Amino acid sequence: MRTVILLILILIPIHISAENLADFLLPQPKEIKIKEGKLTIKNGDITIHNPKFIGPTLLLQNKLIESGISAQLKSFALYEPTNILQFKDDNSICGQGYHLSIKPDGIVIQSSSESGFYYALLTLNQIGDYAKAIGYWPCVEIKDEPDFQRRGLMIDISRDKVPTMHTLMSLIDQLAGWKINEIQLYTEHTFAYKNHELVWKDASPMTPEQIHQLDKFCKERFIDLVPNQNSFGHMNRWLKHPKYTHLAELEKPGKTIWGMRSKNTLSPMEDGSLKLMRELYAELLPNFSSQYFNVGCDETVELGVGKSKQLCKKIGKGQVYLNYLLELKKEVDKYGRTTQFWGDIILNHPELIKYLPKDMVALIWGYEANHPFDKQCKKFEDAGLDYYVCPGTSSWLSIIGRNKNAFANLLNAAENGKKYNAKGYLTTDWGDYGHWQPLSVSYPSFVYGSALSWNVAGSKNMNIAKATSRFALQDDSGFSGEALINLGNAYLKSGVITDNSNVFYQILRRNKYSIKTDGRLKRINAARLIETKQYIKDQIELLNQAKISSYDAAIIKQELPLASDLAIHACNVGIAKAQTKSGYFKDVPNEKKEELKQELSNIIDRHKRVWLLRNREGGLDDSANKMNLILKSY
Repeated sequence: MRTVILLILILIPIHISAENLADFLLPQPKEIKIKEGKLTIKNGDITIHNPKFIGPTLLLQNKLIESGISAQLKSFALYEPTNILQFKDDNSICGQGYHLSIKPDGIVIQSSSESGFYYALLTLNQIGDYAKAIGYWPCVEIKDEPDFQRRGLMIDISRDKVPTMHTLMSLIDQLAGWKINEIQLYTEHTFAYKNHELVWKDASPMTPEQIHQLDKFCKERFIDLVPNQNSFGHMNRWLKHPKYTHLAELEKPGKTIWGMRSKNTLSPMEDGSLKLMRELYAELLPNFSSQYFNVGCDETVELGVGKSKQLCKKIGKGQVYLNYLLELKKEVDKYGRTTQFWGDIILNHPELIKYLPKDMVALIWGYEANHPFDKQCKKFEDAGLDYYVCPGTSSWLSIIGRNKNAFANLLNAAENGKKYNAKGYLTTDWGDYGHWQPLSVSYPSFVYGSALSWNVAGSKNMNIAKATSRFALQDDSGFSGEALINLGNAYLKSGVITDNSNVFYQILRRNKYSIKTDGRLKRINAARLIETKQYIKDQIELLNQAKISSYDAAIIKQELPLASDLAIHACNVGIAKAQTKSGYFKDVPNEKKEELKQELSNIIDRHKRVWLLRNREGGLDDSANKMNLILKSY
């Protein structure tokens, strides 16, 4: 009996330590064992194994010192008892994998690659935070490697926010700590092409010098900054100008699957389309060190409706699309880059996938929880083509988020991407129609996507709220992550679910329609919206109790209340319309109309001020004017 009691006393602390340590690790390692004992060495050296590791090595030194261990940096290797940390090459460990061992007499990292050693140091620093919390460094053994070779985030800098360099670098630094190794900045018109100032002059674009600076910053953190320039669809920012309109598939509105459209898609029938892309690539690509280039080519909704109509009838719309895509690839090949492209259009013509060159990379995107990643992934795997799965944060067209959908979408992509051997996992964060959602609304999805891209099984059921509080917001109270996730699920309280958006956005954008007959909004009732309003207010109260200490804490405390007030305003509009017989805004009492006008006017003024805390001025007028259109509808 005494033996059994002793075993229980030994095992309980180890189990508790394992659970607690997991809270400090993002992403979760594949295999971690907590051993008895602790790091007992009191002083010694840390060799700077590689100049590329100087950042995490300095951080580790500070954490050792904070925990009472005198650690001195050395610029050359000394494999002696005084060495606290040793790096050992081990060719049996594949790719970006590493082994990490903390024993009483020191720490050993084994890997076969620079990136593996770097990721081990990142994990070690997170263990250092745990050590600070409990007062000692536990003995652990970790064997770890990622599920996806490429783990990225794509940020939309074209609708309409172009982040400041400080915003970009701060976010990238944070993501690097979570083992993200690819960043893309989605670009339509926001690079300062020297011969095309007409297109970008009001957009505060990225300059070549800034790209060089950002590229270097990323490389120092083992991140690949991949150039991204849409080259077929989504070209309205160019084609709306008379100088470029002749390149459009539809110069005047025509009927497409998205309704009446024009000046969105380049025409492959115009020689100038390819000539323009050739010029842009020649200027853009030399600024990046990446061997990849995303040419976009998604949502070419006008193709086959305008200038290419006859050719599409003759050889097929899919073949016309593929021919132009392959011409773009020839241009990319000249720079020794690998072409990435969005996979949506070729998936509409799956019989053509087999004709794609094997040195291209397809990017499969889909943003609903039930997107058929399983069927789509298999098509590219069967064709022997490298591809990524590209889920999204679901933050766009939402104001305060759509988290239940986002988390299911992120997990769906991860599980099927791993099952069907996807090369990469790219979390996408878009800014459709004015980019009204603040950056912090996307933080929970950044955290969850980063975790899944490294370790799908170990992250599936993670506590996203707790991880968001700790890793994104540096809030030990945990309230901030809970509040942020709850805000992103407030749309569920309304009882109205809409694809690729939420009820708050739809109430505002569709104000000209009757709330009692509109197909997207007719399920709204005042009582549910009143409950939703209070729920949003409760989350802001919870946020106010949090102890956020991240670099952007002061910004978060302004941008989340602003976004919440815009969502509450949408509820107020919905309630006012629901209380009329017709459901139209015109029948809302005049006194209430004036109140709502003033409410939105004040929000627009705040939107303009808060925008500049993270973003450049270019694009602000476009974003605010979209709100002003709604104000005019009042």
